[in-house]
Amino acid sequence: MRRRHAPPTVPTDEIATGARRYRDSRFDAVAIKVFPGEHYVTDVEDEMLVTVLGSCVAACIRDPKTKVGGMNHFMLPESFGTWGDASDSMRYGNVAMERLINDILARGGARRRLEIKVFGGANVLNGVAKIGHRNADFVEDYLAAENLPIAAYHLRGSLPRRVHYFPATGRVMLLELPRVEHEALVRNETSYKSKIQVEPVAGSVELF
Repeated sequence: MRRRHAPPTVPTDEIATGARRYRDSRFDAVAIKVFPGEHYVTDVEDEMLVTVLGSCVAACIRDPKTKVGGMNHFMLPESFGTWGDASDSMRYGNVAMERLINDILARGGARRRLEIKVFGGANVLNGVAKIGHRNADFVEDYLAAENLPIAAYHLRGSLPRRVHYFPATGRVMLLELPRVEHEALVRNETSYKSKIQVEPVAGSVELF
Protein backbone atom coordinates (compact mmCIF):
# COMPACT_ATOMS: atom_id res chain seq x y z
CA MET A 1 0.00 0.00 0.00
CA ARG A 2 1.43 3.38 -1.01
CA ARG A 3 0.31 6.91 -0.31
CA ARG A 4 1.77 10.36 -0.83
CA HIS A 5 1.75 13.04 1.83
CA ALA A 6 2.91 16.62 2.04
CA PRO A 7 5.63 17.22 4.67
CA PRO A 8 4.28 17.92 8.17
CA THR A 9 3.96 21.53 9.23
CA VAL A 10 6.06 22.40 12.26
CA PRO A 11 5.12 25.64 14.08
CA THR A 12 7.69 28.39 13.50
CA ASP A 13 8.18 28.94 17.23
CA GLU A 14 9.25 25.31 17.62
CA ILE A 15 11.68 25.62 14.71
CA ALA A 16 13.18 28.71 16.33
CA THR A 17 13.63 27.05 19.71
CA GLY A 18 14.77 23.69 18.30
CA ALA A 19 11.86 21.91 19.98
CA ARG A 20 11.77 18.18 19.41
CA ARG A 21 8.08 17.73 20.11
CA TYR A 22 5.20 19.09 18.06
CA ARG A 23 1.60 18.28 17.20
CA ASP A 24 1.21 16.71 13.74
CA SER A 25 -2.39 17.33 12.70
CA ARG A 26 -2.13 14.98 9.72
CA PHE A 27 -1.78 12.00 12.02
CA ASP A 28 -3.56 13.48 15.06
CA ALA A 29 -0.45 12.60 17.06
CA VAL A 30 2.32 14.20 19.09
CA ALA A 31 5.51 13.83 17.06
CA ILE A 32 8.81 13.20 18.84
CA LYS A 33 11.98 13.73 16.79
CA VAL A 34 14.73 11.17 17.43
CA PHE A 35 18.14 12.48 16.38
CA PRO A 36 21.46 10.62 15.79
CA GLY A 37 22.85 9.18 19.00
CA GLU A 38 19.47 9.21 20.74
CA HIS A 39 16.70 6.81 21.69
CA TYR A 40 13.19 7.34 23.02
CA VAL A 41 10.78 4.94 24.73
CA THR A 42 7.10 5.61 25.41
CA ASP A 43 3.80 4.04 26.40
CA VAL A 44 1.76 7.12 25.44
CA GLU A 45 -0.82 6.07 22.88
CA ASP A 46 -0.82 9.20 20.71
CA GLU A 47 2.95 9.65 20.40
CA MET A 48 4.63 9.17 17.02
CA LEU A 49 8.42 8.87 16.74
CA VAL A 50 10.05 10.52 13.72
CA THR A 51 13.57 10.35 12.35
CA VAL A 52 15.49 10.88 9.10
CA LEU A 53 18.07 8.28 8.09
CA GLY A 54 20.89 8.27 5.59
CA SER A 55 23.72 5.90 6.46
CA CYS A 56 22.33 5.67 9.99
CA VAL A 57 20.04 2.85 11.15
CA ALA A 58 16.99 3.07 13.39
CA ALA A 59 15.41 0.14 15.21
CA CYS A 60 11.71 0.42 16.07
CA ILE A 61 10.90 -2.02 18.88
CA ARG A 62 7.79 -2.60 20.98
CA ASP A 63 5.96 -5.09 23.15
CA PRO A 64 2.49 -5.46 21.57
CA LYS A 65 0.93 -6.55 24.87
CA THR A 66 2.11 -3.66 27.05
CA LYS A 67 2.25 -1.19 24.13
CA VAL A 68 5.62 0.05 25.36
CA GLY A 69 7.93 0.81 22.48
CA GLY A 70 10.66 3.05 21.19
CA MET A 71 13.19 3.96 18.54
CA ASN A 72 16.95 4.44 18.44
CA HIS A 73 19.18 6.11 15.83
CA PHE A 74 22.86 5.19 15.44
CA MET A 75 25.64 5.88 12.93
CA LEU A 76 28.54 3.60 13.84
CA PRO A 77 28.11 -0.19 13.95
CA GLU A 78 29.91 -1.28 17.08
CA SER A 79 32.38 -0.46 19.81
CA PHE A 80 33.58 -2.14 22.95
CA GLY A 81 34.34 -0.84 26.40
CA THR A 82 32.74 0.56 29.50
CA TRP A 83 30.52 3.55 28.86
CA GLY A 84 29.64 6.15 31.42
CA ASP A 85 27.50 8.50 29.38
CA ALA A 86 24.47 7.30 27.41
CA SER A 87 24.36 10.19 24.95
CA ASP A 88 27.99 9.65 23.93
CA SER A 89 27.91 5.88 23.63
CA MET A 90 24.57 5.80 21.80
CA ARG A 91 26.47 6.65 18.63
CA TYR A 92 27.34 2.94 18.52
CA GLY A 93 24.87 0.30 17.34
CA ASN A 94 25.55 -2.31 20.01
CA VAL A 95 25.03 0.21 22.82
CA ALA A 96 22.00 1.78 21.12
CA MET A 97 20.32 -1.63 20.72
CA GLU A 98 21.03 -2.71 24.29
CA ARG A 99 19.77 0.55 25.78
CA LEU A 100 16.55 0.54 23.75
CA ILE A 101 15.73 -3.10 24.51
CA ASN A 102 16.61 -2.78 28.20
CA ASP A 103 14.48 0.35 28.60
CA ILE A 104 11.47 -1.43 27.07
CA LEU A 105 11.99 -4.43 29.34
CA ALA A 106 12.34 -2.12 32.37
CA ARG A 107 8.86 -0.75 31.61
CA GLY A 108 7.25 -4.18 31.64
CA GLY A 109 8.06 -5.47 28.17
CA ALA A 110 8.93 -9.13 27.64
CA ARG A 111 11.84 -10.17 25.44
CA ARG A 112 9.87 -13.06 23.89
CA ARG A 113 7.15 -10.66 22.70
CA LEU A 114 9.35 -7.96 21.14
CA GLU A 115 8.30 -6.82 17.68
CA ILE A 116 11.32 -5.42 15.85
CA LYS A 117 11.48 -3.37 12.66
CA VAL A 118 14.71 -1.88 11.28
CA PHE A 119 15.34 0.83 8.71
CA GLY A 120 18.12 2.82 7.05
CA GLY A 121 21.70 1.95 6.21
CA ALA A 122 21.85 3.65 2.80
CA ASN A 123 25.23 4.44 1.32
CA VAL A 124 24.98 8.23 1.10
CA LEU A 125 28.35 9.45 2.41
CA ASN A 126 31.13 9.96 -0.13
CA GLY A 127 34.55 8.65 0.79
CA VAL A 128 33.23 6.37 3.54
CA ALA A 129 33.64 2.62 3.09
CA LYS A 130 29.96 1.69 2.79
CA ILE A 131 29.22 2.69 6.37
CA GLY A 132 25.49 2.52 5.65
CA HIS A 133 25.61 -1.08 4.51
CA ARG A 134 27.91 -1.91 7.43
CA ASN A 135 25.28 -0.53 9.78
CA ALA A 136 22.61 -2.65 8.08
CA ASP A 137 24.82 -5.73 8.34
CA PHE A 138 25.44 -4.99 12.00
CA VAL A 139 21.79 -4.69 13.03
CA GLU A 140 20.87 -7.92 11.22
CA ASP A 141 23.82 -9.79 12.75
CA TYR A 142 23.14 -8.38 16.22
CA LEU A 143 19.49 -9.43 16.23
CA ALA A 144 20.34 -12.88 14.82
CA ALA A 145 22.94 -13.39 17.56
CA GLU A 146 20.39 -12.33 20.18
CA ASN A 147 17.79 -14.68 18.66
CA LEU A 148 15.42 -11.75 18.11
CA PRO A 149 13.47 -12.04 14.83
CA ILE A 150 12.97 -9.06 12.54
CA ALA A 151 9.30 -8.43 11.77
CA ALA A 152 9.91 -5.88 8.97
CA TYR A 153 12.84 -4.04 7.41
CA HIS A 154 13.84 -1.56 4.72
CA LEU A 155 17.65 -1.47 4.62
CA ARG A 156 20.60 -0.50 2.39
CA GLY A 157 20.13 1.12 -1.01
CA SER A 158 21.33 4.65 -1.75
CA LEU A 159 18.41 6.93 -0.80
CA PRO A 160 17.77 8.49 2.60
CA ARG A 161 14.51 7.79 4.40
CA ARG A 162 12.10 9.50 6.74
CA VAL A 163 10.50 7.12 9.26
CA HIS A 164 7.31 7.65 11.26
CA TYR A 165 6.76 5.04 13.98
CA PHE A 166 3.71 4.54 16.19
CA PRO A 167 4.78 2.39 19.18
CA ALA A 168 1.21 1.81 20.40
CA THR A 169 0.24 0.02 17.17
CA GLY A 170 3.57 -0.87 15.59
CA ARG A 171 2.69 0.98 12.41
CA VAL A 172 5.58 2.42 10.40
CA MET A 173 5.36 4.87 7.51
CA LEU A 174 8.51 5.22 5.43
CA LEU A 175 9.25 7.92 2.86
CA GLU A 176 12.26 7.77 0.53
CA LEU A 177 13.53 11.33 0.17
CA PRO A 178 14.18 13.26 -3.07
CA ARG A 179 17.63 14.33 -4.20
CA VAL A 180 17.43 17.86 -2.79
CA GLU A 181 16.78 16.46 0.71
CA HIS A 182 19.44 13.80 0.11
CA GLU A 183 22.14 16.46 -0.29
CA ALA A 184 21.07 18.27 2.89
CA LEU A 185 21.13 15.02 4.86
CA VAL A 186 24.60 14.15 3.58
CA ARG A 187 25.87 17.51 4.88
CA ASN A 188 24.27 16.89 8.27
CA GLU A 189 25.58 13.33 8.56
CA THR A 190 29.07 14.36 7.47
CA SER A 191 29.07 17.04 10.16
CA TYR A 192 27.78 14.60 12.79
CA LYS A 193 30.34 11.95 11.79
CA SER A 194 33.18 14.46 12.10
CA LYS A 195 31.86 15.61 15.48
CA ILE A 196 31.63 12.14 17.03
CA GLN A 197 35.02 11.10 15.69
CA VAL A 198 36.81 13.96 17.45
CA GLU A 199 34.74 14.13 20.65
CA PRO A 200 35.81 11.92 23.56
CA VAL A 201 33.40 9.18 24.39
CA ALA A 202 31.77 10.38 27.69
CA GLY A 203 8.46 10.42 -2.51
CA SER A 204 6.59 7.11 -1.83
CA VAL A 205 5.39 5.95 1.54
CA GLU A 206 5.60 2.29 2.48
CA LEU A 207 3.68 0.85 5.40
CA PHE A 208 5.19 -1.89 7.57
